[in-house]
Amino acid sequence: MSRLFGTDGVRGEANLELTPELAYRMGRAATLYFGEDDSDEAPVILIGRDTRISGPMFEAALVAGICSAGGHAVVTGVIPTPAIAYLTKKHGAKAGIVISASHNPFHDNGIKFFGGNGYKLPDAVEDELENIVRTIEQEDQMYRATGSQMGTVTYRHDFVKEYIEFVVSTASERLDGMKIVLDCANGAAFESMPAVLKQLGAEVTVLNDQPNGVNINDNCGSTHLKMLQKAVVAQGADFGIAHDGDADRCLCVDEKGHVIDGDHMLVMCAKEMIANGTLKDNTVVTTVMANIGFHKAVKGLGGRAEITKVGDRYVLENMLANGYNLGGEQSGHIIFSDFSTTGDGPVTALQTLCAIKRSGKKPSELNELMTSYPQLLVNVVVKSKEGWEENANIAAAIKAGEEELGAEGRILVRPSGTEPLIRVMAEGPDQAQLEVICQKIADVVVAEQGAK
Repeated sequence: MSRLFGTDGVRGEANLELTPELAYRMGRAATLYFGEDDSDEAPVILIGRDTRISGPMFEAALVAGICSAGGHAVVTGVIPTPAIAYLTKKHGAKAGIVISASHNPFHDNGIKFFGGNGYKLPDAVEDELENIVRTIEQEDQMYRATGSQMGTVTYRHDFVKEYIEFVVSTASERLDGMKIVLDCANGAAFESMPAVLKQLGAEVTVLNDQPNGVNINDNCGSTHLKMLQKAVVAQGADFGIAHDGDADRCLCVDEKGHVIDGDHMLVMCAKEMIANGTLKDNTVVTTVMANIGFHKAVKGLGGRAEITKVGDRYVLENMLANGYNLGGEQSGHIIFSDFSTTGDGPVTALQTLCAIKRSGKKPSELNELMTSYPQLLVNVVVKSKEGWEENANIAAAIKAGEEELGAEGRILVRPSGTEPLIRVMAEGPDQAQLEVICQKIADVVVAEQGAK
């Protein structure tokens, strides 16, 4: 039986792979697990969601599971993922639950947890939750609250205002006079992020802030930047911001319409933090996906990089273990641990804007601090992600590609943590060469792992 939790919670196609019955069991399991201490009070669990059509269904199922185990569910409605992390810690809840599949299309959904400290759960805790879920599924003999011990539910959509106030408080600069285009991806930031930017004095044009349940991430947001790029240039704006569906990440666009990805944002912010002495040990934590140009740029600033495997949770683990305060991924999951316990798209956008304001330069000038090497990513749909690392033919194809690229390039092959994909990435100075190498490896993966 495969592990229930992936790299970022439990995901699947709504009502097929991820069902309301499973959500109910997860709500029960979370309440039983987080309510195990000696306290007589009902464990409080916050629930937030993005704008997917299946969100209210999973919200209702989670509430039922929580209440059946004697918990108190606090339902916040549509709200960014990082808001649940922040509010869970601020209000002393036992846990927070987010219903979202992030950048995935609307027909997918997911359920992920934060502990009472505002951090994502470690693997060991997820395993314990999974054991409880499996036990409930097979034979549910666990505690059921009755009478006055039955769980309760409170609806607190006003909590989004507390999150807005928090995000505004992280900005060290006002944005008066800045013209900003914001793409909300028809997702969880559609209410909060426009309010944040306007409170700080920016002139804001908002795109994709009319969610209807099925248009989340639909050719918009951080995974589809062309609309934002065109709008920034057409309107003569200073800056563009794009969030994903649950707003735990962002990508940006400079005044020339050029993309500012997570690597570039980290370099921009690291430069300012090194200059004012606030970057711990002059170190930025990143993943194996970071561009070669990122490493050269950070070194040129007098900094250094710590490298982890893919996933913002692993970036955070390294940061916490070593006391570092800046880390993130090329995809726009950036963690500023001086402010947040997780990747926070609105906070990331503000910290990048503040770094630009303090520099006195245009966004495009700071964007040029780093030169990105061509990087090609091919997603191979497979029947199974199991066993690819031990496959001799795949290993031989990767080795041949590495030998062809030489010292100026690299190849990274890894399975997706949330989808039935094996990702083949190659990086080097010659785009045409990368395309040939990636396709050769992808063809072998298809042959060996049985593409659908």
